[in-house]
Amino acid sequence: MNVLITGAGCGIGEATARLLVGRGYKVAVTDLDPKAAQRVASDLGCFNTALDVTSRESIRNGLGEAEAAIGPIDGLVANAGVSSFVPFLEMPDADWNLMFKVNTTGVFYCGQEFAKRLVAAGRGGVIVNLSSMAGKQGRVPYLSHYVASKFATLGLTQSMAFELAPHNIRVNCVCPGYVATSMQERELGWEANLRGITPEEVFDLYIKDTPMARIETAQDVARAIAFLLGPDSAFITGEALSVNGGAYMD
Repeated sequence: MNVLITGAGCGIGEATARLLVGRGYKVAVTDLDPKAAQRVASDLGCFNTALDVTSRESIRNGLGEAEAAIGPIDGLVANAGVSSFVPFLEMPDADWNLMFKVNTTGVFYCGQEFAKRLVAAGRGGVIVNLSSMAGKQGRVPYLSHYVASKFATLGLTQSMAFELAPHNIRVNCVCPGYVATSMQERELGWEANLRGITPEEVFDLYIKDTPMARIETAQDVARAIAFLLGPDSAFITGEALSVNGGAYMD
């Protein structure tokens, strides 16, 4: 299988690229930061290109370059995302709009452009979108814009799955919890500042909130993504797979 991953220059995207390459997949590593994409791809010996998920032109170019380099793309992992911590009553329009532009519209653009190519070619494929534990519950502080964007991504995933099923295109999403990434490192500082506690205390709260009593790794999420891409999930579509150590159960 040939797979294109967005936001693969670090974190969950990088972990997924490493896991898939190790399992024999051909992977196109893409990221808004071309140096980050090149670093990961060089280490893995695979194709890379810059890709901005908020630009249809960039997505089309990225898909075209990837297919020219590694062959027809069968799988898309729409992983690119952003976050910030802002109290609801202080939420600026710019923060709200950016969250939806990347986390939701970016998933829509990538999924639509990829699915159009599959349908035109008359072949099926697989899409895995990244939502979040915060896409299933709003009981988190200072993240109303992020929560809303991830709820929207979950709903979009279901609608995509329903409409694309006749074309043999499966669409699912993964909902991680507290994942140890560079994004989380920034979030610890933001949340600590807003709560008036230390980042270490916030970190301890995350662990206490997780029944399996540890912070999730990017590799934990990557394994779930690989499952949804692979043949063992051949009859699964429209699902939101929670991967959070029990921090949220639905």
